[in-house]
Amino acid sequence: MMLYAFVSALICFFSITHAFYLPGVAPTDYKQGDPIPLYVNHLTPSLHHTSDQGKVQSATYVYSYDYYYPKFHFCTPEGGPKKQSESLGSIIFGDRIFNSPFDIKMMENKECERVCSSKYTKQDSVFVNRNIRASYNHNWIVDGLPVAKQVLDERTKTIFLGPGFPIGQVDAQNGAHLHNHFDITIEYHERSKGNFRVVGVTANPTSLDRSALGDDATKDQLCDGNLKPIQLSKDKETNVIFTYSVQFKPSDVAWATRWDKYLHVYDPKIQWFSLINFSLIVLILGIIIAHILVKTLKNDIVKYNEVNLDDDIADESGWKLVHGDVFRAPKQRLLLSVLVGSGIQIFFMAFATMAFALFGLLSPSNRGSLSTFMFILYILSSFISSFVSSYLYRFLGGDNWKLNMILTPTLVPGALFGIFVLLNFFLISVNSSGAIPVGTMVAIIFIWFLISIPLSVVGSILASKRKLLDVPVRTNQIPRQIPPQPWYLRTIPVMLISGVFPFGSIAVEMYFIYSSIWFNKIFYMFGFLFFCFLLMIVTTSLITVLMSYYTLCSENYKWHWKAFFVGGGCAVYVFVHSLFLMNGEKLAGFTSLVLYTGYSVVISSLVFLCCGSVGFVSALVFVRLIYSQIKID
Repeated sequence: MMLYAFVSALICFFSITHAFYLPGVAPTDYKQGDPIPLYVNHLTPSLHHTSDQGKVQSATYVYSYDYYYPKFHFCTPEGGPKKQSESLGSIIFGDRIFNSPFDIKMMENKECERVCSSKYTKQDSVFVNRNIRASYNHNWIVDGLPVAKQVLDERTKTIFLGPGFPIGQVDAQNGAHLHNHFDITIEYHERSKGNFRVVGVTANPTSLDRSALGDDATKDQLCDGNLKPIQLSKDKETNVIFTYSVQFKPSDVAWATRWDKYLHVYDPKIQWFSLINFSLIVLILGIIIAHILVKTLKNDIVKYNEVNLDDDIADESGWKLVHGDVFRAPKQRLLLSVLVGSGIQIFFMAFATMAFALFGLLSPSNRGSLSTFMFILYILSSFISSFVSSYLYRFLGGDNWKLNMILTPTLVPGALFGIFVLLNFFLISVNSSGAIPVGTMVAIIFIWFLISIPLSVVGSILASKRKLLDVPVRTNQIPRQIPPQPWYLRTIPVMLISGVFPFGSIAVEMYFIYSSIWFNKIFYMFGFLFFCFLLMIVTTSLITVLMSYYTLCSENYKWHWKAFFVGGGCAVYVFVHSLFLMNGEKLAGFTSLVLYTGYSVVISSLVFLCCGSVGFVSALVFVRLIYSQIKID
């Protein structure tokens, strides 16, 4: 069944697109009286939660809950909740979609419809109040659209729709009030006579204390705007009545552009400033590298070609003196080749995913398509990682090709899988909806061994039959002694110095990526992200080449690992930057701290492998190029 879903996903992703949406996300036409299902997704935290005075109300949580988690006591449909089918990517990222008891029919307005009555125990009241103060949000779905709230962007003074709405509100005295009435507004577009399409859904929740009303209370009494907000008591049981209203409003918005109201660009000036600023940095670095290659290296090559290395050249210095050792195999060449291969795999996955998303092929309307596509690409690109790893290992003189073939598809993916399993136990311990089910874990392992490893074997076999790159100089039998190195050219300092430049090109986008991952924001600015990614890759390549040149000029021929670490240096700043993205807010509890730190380490490690591999390949090309230009007697 999982294999069938996998093949279906492949066909879906590579089919011909229709307008802005992927195949399978076709518009639904409703006639008057047709039911419109309202689905409920997980309850998610939000980052900025403040009172009317602007003071932080509670610590921040980073894990979600099922909508029907028993302690919330939300109303359930007749026959119990029924889980909806989801993509693999949606499941991995915590989506848990169920049907709901809300009865909505096209063009039928409703006023104060009673859903159910729930009793909250003292312990459950404390739990719910805590999550109200932590600003947990409802995430409902109607016709594929997230039920949203209107949000004002203070910087641009524009109003847009933010997905989700809070489960409660906090007053000036830090009192928590549960929302138990929902005014749902559905905007529709009449495509033809009697055919309607949903183009927008918003919800305005309120908290109403109905404890003084009897069972025979009328709708007007239940939804009287003068009722005070309800507060769940921690000293006794609290009875809460849930109601909702539905209003339909006509709209001129076409179905194909209905997502425009949700896709809001935050701080566009900052993003443009960042792009222009670091484009200039890349240009300056490019000029410096061009100066080295065209002028300095040209002069070096002319001078070195006039010198006979067999003569006594003790007074000479420079990168030509290490020509007999520069292609000497580094220590731990097997590990280096495996890491470079895995990094190239991550680079290919990231580049291809952003390219597809850039052209609108991974629409937010197709829930989970982005993460599913990334997972599929990562599995299929196992061929690339093993090819690169095996070829590089042979180039570096390795002969244990069987061990290389085994480690490449297992070392990095196995380490990532182990970390996810460990973090999954923490999610299970807090009953989070983000915990990956055992069945999904088994499916991932099944795909790993059925598809990824066989592809890796094929890549290794093909690489073993390819002709190796020529080495322009011979390697001496006795290694040359390396003179004392300047402190700034040692691995750790040069890694930290060099990492600043590529990190700067991606720093702004990291905020939006983390907000999307942790706080259920819609990320769609793939144009900015793709250009920033290219800047990061180009900057990484340039700075690694520059530092490799200075390393060789200091007569240090051990450039292999140094190039890898210099290229991955920006990952250190990615991790440090993630620790400051909480904007001074305190993570709630040990579990939130472990989850946030753990996944930040994973993201930083992936960046390290990706950029480190790009840096190594760039340095390898550069070293071969310059040593092929000199004459060796």
